Amino acid sequence: MFRIWRVLLLVLSLAILSYARSSTGSSVLVVLDPSLSKDNYSIFFKGLEEQGYELTFRAPKDVAPAIIQDGIASFAHVILFTPETKTYAKDITPQSLVDLLSQNTNVILALGSKQTPLTSLASEFSLILPPPGTPLISHFPERDTPATVIPIPVSSSSPALTSGLAPVWYSGIPFALGNNPLLVPFLNAPAESFAADTTEDSGADALVDAAEKGGEGLWAGKDMSVVTGFQTVDGGRVLFVGGVELFNDEFAKKEVTKGVRSGNAQFAREMAAWTFQESLVLRIDDSAHHKVNETEPRDKYTTNDRIVYTTHISKYNPATNAWEPFSGLTDVQLEFTMLDPHIRTALPPVPSKPGEYSVTFRVPDRHGVFKFVVDYKRKGWTHLHSSTTVPVVPPRHDEYPRFLSAAWPYYVGAISTSAGFVLFSVLWLAGDDRDQRKKKGVKAE
Repeated sequence: MFRIWRVLLLVLSLAILSYARSSTGSSVLVVLDPSLSKDNYSIFFKGLEEQGYELTFRAPKDVAPAIIQDGIASFAHVILFTPETKTYAKDITPQSLVDLLSQNTNVILALGSKQTPLTSLASEFSLILPPPGTPLISHFPERDTPATVIPIPVSSSSPALTSGLAPVWYSGIPFALGNNPLLVPFLNAPAESFAADTTEDSGADALVDAAEKGGEGLWAGKDMSVVTGFQTVDGGRVLFVGGVELFNDEFAKKEVTKGVRSGNAQFAREMAAWTFQESLVLRIDDSAHHKVNETEPRDKYTTNDRIVYTTHISKYNPATNAWEPFSGLTDVQLEFTMLDPHIRTALPPVPSKPGEYSVTFRVPDRHGVFKFVVDYKRKGWTHLHSSTTVPVVPPRHDEYPRFLSAAWPYYVGAISTSAGFVLFSVLWLAGDDRDQRKKKGVKAE
């Protein structure tokens, strides 16, 4: 009997560990447009449930369950599959969605070709949408699908995506990206694609000319994006997708070439993992500073002191639902700043200590209130920020060195002058006075 319980406990533990959980929670609210069937997105939704997420469905105009109640988010994540919806319940507004992000609640937004409150919200995140009714069109490569159903290769440059992922089928609108550094593009439009209100090629030449002149070419080429994330400084993530069809079962089962199934299912799952803060999630556990050959931090430091600064960074592991030490960052920097950085130096990982990053530097020869600042911002990764204030004071009167090596010429000059004066005085006082004696003897005779 005891063995049976041990086997059951082991199986249960393995089942729990097989779930990839979010670092912020498992509750998900899915707002589904009435024109869309939940069964058409069963692969995506079932995949989330198998990962341990608890999905709750509602229509856009339903008042319950509310996404925010009494100013507090009711769910850890929200999915809005409402590309054509123009009217929502009172709890779903652009401002309420922004409030969700400020509370570290993550959102997936599926846009459409019509003007809706969501398209107005996208512009607030530096997304520039094309005119209504202009979907993404491409006639290459040659295929048996409409020009608006496009296979798009997936770039492996993003650490959130698996390398070698098969192309994904896409149907929807593109959008241009502003200069906001918080944008994280995941899937760009093909180079030969463009946004237009017709699938005919009658205006293709004009579009090319406009692109070369920087005009309407904004809606043509690989600079357009179709799937883009946005990560706030506080860690909240939102994903903008130009077409909800990216998540449906038809595209997930459809082949891009004979015998090769599309990467839609895996791409959608990895995008949800990034948005729900499963992947690329970091945090700073603690930071410490002290003088060389000491272990305790000081309340203040003196100019030219040698200081050791250490920080510990962890990465979230969704498989174990735990934070683990992470030493994979090679470009972390430390700034010792007072208004402007006086010292900016690399903060490398310590080889023998997982998750520990350390550097030794000399305090600049300037006193004031300084800060140890770690500000790590890389697209896709959680923003890391740590700031510790410490005063720097000049040495006390009894802490200055007795002799300065740079002043030895002055020391030698002063000593030689003093020695010469003493020698001259001795010679002057003890000089020979025989001439004066002879003169006195002559006068006496």
